Amino acid sequence: MNIAAAPSEEEQFVAWLRAVAPYIHAFRGKTIVVAFPGELVVEGHLNALVQDVSLLHAMGMRIVVVFGSRPQINEQLRLRGGEVRYEGGMRVTDAVALECVKEAAGEMRLDIEATFSQGLPNTPMAHAAVRVVSGNLVSARPVGIVDGVDYMYTGLARKVDAQTIRFALDSNAIVLISNLGFSPTGESFNLSMEDVAASTAIALDADKLVFVTEIPGIVNAAGEVLNEISEAEAKQMLSSGGLTPETENYLTFALRACEGGVARAHVIPFDQDGSVLLELFRHEGVGSMLVEETLEELREASFDDVAGIVALIRPLEEDGTLVKRDRALIEREASNFSVIEHDGVIFGCAALYPYPDDGIAEMACLAVNPLVQSRGDGERLLKRIEMRARALGLKRLFVLTTRTTHWFLRRGFVLASIDALPAEKQNFYNWQRRSQVLIKNL
Repeated sequence: MNIAAAPSEEEQFVAWLRAVAPYIHAFRGKTIVVAFPGELVVEGHLNALVQDVSLLHAMGMRIVVVFGSRPQINEQLRLRGGEVRYEGGMRVTDAVALECVKEAAGEMRLDIEATFSQGLPNTPMAHAAVRVVSGNLVSARPVGIVDGVDYMYTGLARKVDAQTIRFALDSNAIVLISNLGFSPTGESFNLSMEDVAASTAIALDADKLVFVTEIPGIVNAAGEVLNEISEAEAKQMLSSGGLTPETENYLTFALRACEGGVARAHVIPFDQDGSVLLELFRHEGVGSMLVEETLEELREASFDDVAGIVALIRPLEEDGTLVKRDRALIEREASNFSVIEHDGVIFGCAALYPYPDDGIAEMACLAVNPLVQSRGDGERLLKRIEMRARALGLKRLFVLTTRTTHWFLRRGFVLASIDALPAEKQNFYNWQRRSQVLIKNL
């Protein structure tokens, strides 16, 4: 009995790099706002996050970093003997607290800039030479008096200087924005990191807003992290209550960003090493993603999908699972394919070739990305092909396979002889491959 050898470290690396390549291509030149609270720094995760953000920057993504400093402000207040006061989930910032905000934000900014300036050999920051730009990029207005509470120097983002930020991004710099805003009268205001991040993402028409947070993501009543949430689902969750204050806060601003035109808003944990990379470059991600509509779509293919189909089936052609197909042939036959697309990436495909005179059709080129083969996408594609065949008035479906016989047998196919194939298909049967014939009545 031959047991296939486990893939070597080199083979695993090559497979991983090829798997993430579609995301690198898709995200190059995109604007991504990465926001994190001061708790991330307290927990010792700043260095890892900066390394990952620098890697995104090196891949050609346009990065804006927004940081908060809540625990740092509280520590400054403790040292000064000031009062930590919250009303309605929002800090009341008096004159003493404002000085603490300035000191905490300034120290945080310097620490972040220093971390981005690393260039030690044998680290991810080697040869990075990352330039960071920051400044008075957010104008603010006071919250004022709400329900009898004077919030004093607590403010809300009024306007983000998108033009200056874009100029810095065009100059290949990372833009760093704190939780301080400034009024036209020269006053400083303490803003929430979430407000600044959402306002910045909206002003830039960013492609993604990523909250790197102290929570695992958006969790449902069963305690499960929701991988993908639509705007409608987010509104329902917020209206029904039951969320923790932290979850409600992040979901509120993620929803606000998406409603303002941001394509995707993510809420991911900072206590998982590399969570930003895992969220962006893995199909499943590690947290929650808020989208206007579900990102996964099962549909008929178009000419624009040819490159994705070719990339998906090439490894299966190389190992002999699928018959090799010329790209020009796939281009001519693109309309025969059905595909599963997720966030612009093709994760599955199958083709239908009808033989109407014989009342039968062939399903060919069934392929699913190895990263998601346990999600049932193969069965979804099979059902789609069956539906298309029935719509054409066909009564049977056949496949030719050398390695997946049992998969089809479990789904209602039965073994048949070559004589059961349409005459046209029999003439092109590859006797060297000796594919098994399976047929299913529709």
